[in-house]
Amino acid sequence: MGGLLDSLPGEQRRLLRTARPGAELAARPMLATLSDRRDFSGDDDWVFERKLDGVRLLAVRDGERATVFSRSGRRLDDTYPEIVRALADQPRTDFTVDGEVVAFRRGRTDFGRLQQRMGLTRPEDIEAAGVAVTYYVFDLLRLEGADLTRLPLRTRKSLLRRALTYRPPLRMTPHRNEGGAELLAASCDRGWEGLIAKRADADYQPRRSRDWLKLKCSRGQEFVVGGFTEPAGSRVGLGALLIGYHQGGQLRYAGKVGTGFDRRSLLSLRARLDGLRVPDQPFGGRVAEPGARWVRPELVAQVDFTEWTRDGMLRHPRYLGLRDDKKPGDVVRERAAG
Repeated sequence: MGGLLDSLPGEQRRLLRTARPGAELAARPMLATLSDRRDFSGDDDWVFERKLDGVRLLAVRDGERATVFSRSGRRLDDTYPEIVRALADQPRTDFTVDGEVVAFRRGRTDFGRLQQRMGLTRPEDIEAAGVAVTYYVFDLLRLEGADLTRLPLRTRKSLLRRALTYRPPLRMTPHRNEGGAELLAASCDRGWEGLIAKRADADYQPRRSRDWLKLKCSRGQEFVVGGFTEPAGSRVGLGALLIGYHQGGQLRYAGKVGTGFDRRSLLSLRARLDGLRVPDQPFGGRVAEPGARWVRPELVAQVDFTEWTRDGMLRHPRYLGLRDDKKPGDVVRERAAG
């Protein structure tokens, strides 16, 4: 093996195995578990990374050739050629890394801007889009012929820092050794999507694990219920609520919320909604929701969400409950004061 791996203590070198092909390692990435945990006091064995608003990207360097893969294993070399070139220019010729590709707008990662680049494969289309991307790497799975996935995360990060040369569009994801509610609050105030908390002594597991936790920023407000969809599969009551807010004398559609319910709330909501059924939609403009059932806009729901999209829809909404302390006509889109 040799090289950087010679610096490892003996007990860690014994964890190394001969690496499988890089594409095999990249095909089964470790996934984080969504968590409401905020208190990490008294538990120092965590590191905290910024949750980037981008797309997972795993990369393999095998000899002179570099290849990048989506989380599902799809090759994306033609979509992100500048990242492939940056990896192919690295002095080291044998590594597999995990990371996220992002695009920036006014200093913040912006998924909507990245979407303008996703799916493009022709050089002329990529140039015309004018969307620069950055690849933030946060883990090292293979190096110098060795599989590193059984090493502790802190060790993998230390090797990653020294293994690659970081120049645009390639960056190493920074991390903090302390975090929790205060760090998350500060991150949310900066407009970040949230944090990823990772156990510093954990190995890299090719599955969803509670050794990586998603701590998401969320926003919330009231919305008027204007309809619902029918349940599917084993679901009871309803599939999702169709919600909106008042703007310019109309009820504007803001999307559908299908999470946050339990069986009891699904059944009780359906009973109330059936008593409010009307034939025509209450929203201004067309709502492209096949099979929607419309109701009089008399119920107000509290909904958590991560952000507004550029076209005025909610990202990752979650139902919290009905409210009876606010009139439907008073529900508008809440905006932060400048």
